[in-house]
Amino acid sequence: MNFQQLRSIREATRRGYNLTEVANALFTSQPGVSRQIRELEEELGVEIFERNGKRLTGLTSPGKDILRIIDRLLLEAENLQQAGQEYSGVKRGTLTIATTHTQARYVLPKAVQSFRAAFPDVRIALQQSSPEHIAEWVLSGKADIGIATEGLSQFDDLVSFPCYQWHHAVVVPEGHPLLAAGKLTLAQLAEYPLITYDIGFTGRSHIDDAFREAGTATDIVLTAMDSDVIQQYVALGMGVGIVASMAIEQSRHAGLKPVDASHLFAPNVTRLAVRRAAYLRSYTVDFILQFAPTLTRADIDTALGGAGG
Repeated sequence: MNFQQLRSIREATRRGYNLTEVANALFTSQPGVSRQIRELEEELGVEIFERNGKRLTGLTSPGKDILRIIDRLLLEAENLQQAGQEYSGVKRGTLTIATTHTQARYVLPKAVQSFRAAFPDVRIALQQSSPEHIAEWVLSGKADIGIATEGLSQFDDLVSFPCYQWHHAVVVPEGHPLLAAGKLTLAQLAEYPLITYDIGFTGRSHIDDAFREAGTATDIVLTAMDSDVIQQYVALGMGVGIVASMAIEQSRHAGLKPVDASHLFAPNVTRLAVRRAAYLRSYTVDFILQFAPTLTRADIDTALGGAGG
């Protein structure tokens, strides 16, 4: 039994049982991957994968249990490497952060700038995607940290921490009737075409929940992942925008005006997630504490079961 065999099993499940993609991910050949899988199955005396001819189609019942053990073994191997680098005094490395555009554009810059000043030999790699992909990247080890508003708390194999609370705001062109409407209501807002985030992004669920609970129909004419894109289309007169408040505070578009909507939609909580039982380098812990200053090192250690630098 060797780690290449274990990685072949894990990657096969991650790549939809496509051995060509597995081979590319592991920098080897497809016959080599097939051999690694077959040799481990023979050593264990168990078929891990279901097959249709030579093609893998899924995991057998024993294979599902074996995969969980493989995941733990590979995670501990990665933890061992991280611990070795930590205790040998190596202060270099790469901190990979998976996040949404809104967090990367409006919230992370200050924390990243401060982190770089404290750890000049650590590179930062920002990966931007949907909350679902962010969770997958952290679970797979492709990212050390995930930061998003929606979805991260729903994964059992992630430990997520609340970082800060924020609200949505409405943005309209100068001279728009809603600017003179007084305290905004959902009914007033629903009279106009709306432009807001894609489903699953940046607190969109709270927007939908508010209108549904009020029994108010909406006409959402355009959605996007990016707050700047939403505001651009509002500026073109296509509708009224609903965006994260920090997107308006830090990126004022000429000709657009904000309208308070904090009373209309439930507050949102941005969360930071790491893999459960992952060993965190000290600089990773430092970044978490900078991004979420209400946390303590003890909070992180307790949540991770003591796995940390």
